[in-house]
Amino acid sequence: MAQTGRSIVKMDVDKLLNLLNKALADEWLAYYQYWIGAKVVKGPMKDAVISELELHATEELTHAELLVERIVQLGGTPVLTTDEWTKITNCGYETPEDPFVSVILDQNIKGEQCAIRVYSELLDLTREGDPVTYDVILQILKDEVEHEEDLVALKEDFDLMIERRK
Repeated sequence: MAQTGRSIVKMDVDKLLNLLNKALADEWLAYYQYWIGAKVVKGPMKDAVISELELHATEELTHAELLVERIVQLGGTPVLTTDEWTKITNCGYETPEDPFVSVILDQNIKGEQCAIRVYSELLDLTREGDPVTYDVILQILKDEVEHEEDLVALKEDFDLMIERRK
């Protein structure tokens, strides 16, 4: 257990570990949602959407790695089972049952908006109490904001294309 890393934390470490594990569950589910969405998506602009979803999947996996590293540094145990992900998630998982481009984009935009809320709250919580976790969360939050912007831009392009066809 990392004693020094834990000793600089001026907040309830068990509560923080619980929140970080919930965020970890979100990241794994987001990774899978992006990854599987890229495999099943259909419709206009499909190739551009696939590229974006695959990139985001890779970045969500990186977020999971950052969270696991911090959980371990704090002497915690990362969530160990996939069953636990769906039990503790903040943002859930939306099955891409309708693979149409706009539906997939909307699902992932919703997921990013949830992630932004979760990480904003974690940022507020750790700002004074844990500068190391704060830095990790800030890094992840920047990516989540960029993801939302990317997806919204694709959705706007899609909507314009559909509107012009009418």
